[in-house]
Amino acid sequence: MANGEGEVVCVTGGSGFIGSWLVSSLLDRGYTVHATVKDLNDEKETKHLLGLEGAESRLRLYQIDLLDYDSIVSAITGAVGVFHLASPCIVDEVKDPENDLLSPAIKGTSNVLTASKELGVKRVVVTSSVSSITPNPNWPADCIMNEDCWTDIEYCKQNGVWYPLSKTLAEKDAWKFAKEKDLDIVVVNPGTVMGPIIPPSLNASMQMILRLLQAMELCCWCPQHALSLCLYSGCTDTYKDFFMGLVHVKDVALAHILVYENKSAKGRHMCVEAITHYGDFAAKVAELYPEYNIPRLPKDTQPGLLRAKDGAKKLMDLGLEFIEMEQIIRDAVESLKIKGYIS
Repeated sequence: MANGEGEVVCVTGGSGFIGSWLVSSLLDRGYTVHATVKDLNDEKETKHLLGLEGAESRLRLYQIDLLDYDSIVSAITGAVGVFHLASPCIVDEVKDPENDLLSPAIKGTSNVLTASKELGVKRVVVTSSVSSITPNPNWPADCIMNEDCWTDIEYCKQNGVWYPLSKTLAEKDAWKFAKEKDLDIVVVNPGTVMGPIIPPSLNASMQMILRLLQAMELCCWCPQHALSLCLYSGCTDTYKDFFMGLVHVKDVALAHILVYENKSAKGRHMCVEAITHYGDFAAKVAELYPEYNIPRLPKDTQPGLLRAKDGAKKLMDLGLEFIEMEQIIRDAVESLKIKGYIS
């Protein structure tokens, strides 16, 4: 498919899990891509991108710092569209919330949008997260969560839930900027993203399934301390304030392209194959891979979250047919095996 023949777009965070798949998909469609990385001299950020089909002639890499406006301008110059993915993702304990999460997410988004406006970009796709939709303990108990729901900022501050806070504040600022400066933006809100790995390192969501699968190894290594080891490693964590459903990384990449190319796409777009609980996910992993000692978790791990098959109706209406949970898990596990993370 070559819908983007000759068109130049910029992808911030191009070396990451989602970013790599998006760059690959854009190249497949004929786009010329400016992809940003943190360090041009680090092969772990560049080699897998330069090896993509079409990269030799239509991919250019730029080194940026989200807090350095001029570096962002250099990457966006010449692009008619921008996909802003670059933002830190930490779901474990955060030692320095302001510098590790909040400032890069909020100021970084502001810098990208400001540069996009100044350089005449026609549309910006902002990668937010379901973490800007949930947690919200005040959402009506009988209503399925949708794009009208916003994460409760005060709840996040009071409970030290920093990643959802960073995504929520960054997205709110993006919408405010778009309204005040008349910039065309559209937002994708992915759930927990899994699937085949292109980069040499694991992102937070793939570490989530790896922890589950490694529970058996911990038990075999030290049976008398298996439970405490499992708790320490996070394999019994239920991600109460983070999980809202799975989505295949290929579907996330396609969602970004769909909302960019379809000018009728407006607003926020929840991106999950279904609204589910982490307990549903863990149970499915245990069912598909009985050889692993997957911990037993409660079924309802996300208090108050109503399950739904069509949570991503807006993207479905744009033609996205989501890969289902079973295949997402299989693709993720097989990729972890191929990459040597598990045997």
